[in-house]
Amino acid sequence: MNAFHKLSGKKVLHHTGRIIAVYGRHYTVETSDGEILSCVMRGKKGGVACGDFVEIKATTPGQGVIEQIKPRKALLYRSDAFKEKIIAANVTQIIIVVAAEPSFSEELINRCLVAAESEQIKAILVLNKADLTELSDVAAKKLSLYEIIGYPLVKISALQDVSPLRPYLEGQVSVLAGQSGMGKSTILNALIPEAQRATAEISVALDSGCHTTTHTHLYHIDSDSDIIDSPGIQAFGLNHIKVENLAWGFIEFHPHIGQCKFHNCKHVNEPGCALIQAAEEGKITTRRLDFYHKLLQN
Repeated sequence: MNAFHKLSGKKVLHHTGRIIAVYGRHYTVETSDGEILSCVMRGKKGGVACGDFVEIKATTPGQGVIEQIKPRKALLYRSDAFKEKIIAANVTQIIIVVAAEPSFSEELINRCLVAAESEQIKAILVLNKADLTELSDVAAKKLSLYEIIGYPLVKISALQDVSPLRPYLEGQVSVLAGQSGMGKSTILNALIPEAQRATAEISVALDSGCHTTTHTHLYHIDSDSDIIDSPGIQAFGLNHIKVENLAWGFIEFHPHIGQCKFHNCKHVNEPGCALIQAAEEGKITTRRLDFYHKLLQN
């Protein structure tokens, strides 16, 4: 709802809006009336994310100042020892995109899943380039572990048909995440042709993709569903998650947490550890337990 206020004898228009694109310290805001404004944050404060709901003050035609960030329902971000990088706010689902080619990092998948679980954000895995049959079969076998523990695995070829993904997007605010070269922008262009996100060839020699998405952008799929495209990530730091909470990022660990002999068990080599026992009994995989141990060391 818009409201006029007197300020120094001039009428100043205030809006409620939503951040739909982030370009460094400049933000594109879609107001509740459907107007698009280019905005900056009042003062030098940052921390505004794509998907944030904000209060803004219009300054000149088409421009404004963000005065307040509304309370968030969820915030997906990564961090290392020195800084935090916000990915998106108020998302309900993360779509982790991997591909048959180039090769993907399973550690990155695990890190994304832990980050999602810490914010109670749903997660699904998308295996793109499924038309590369032989390579795709190998990748699918590797990813079957995540399907077994409860994460949907959707196989698509974004250049041919993205329809298998569409039912998972309904009623969600989804964010695409993954390494460069996995086909996130191609998926987005297939879902929303007018987005026209840039795409690039992968480097076969380097077994990697090129960064084509340089900023985060939210798109409307329909009146009830949105999707956010973000730059490719090669690392996903989890320094913001306390060590004692890391195990909760592994959903299949949940039944065993709290069952250890010692209440402060780190599940490494302590006697009477319920997680280690569960791994020995085949109730959880040593592969995931090893990933958990690796996170403890970083």
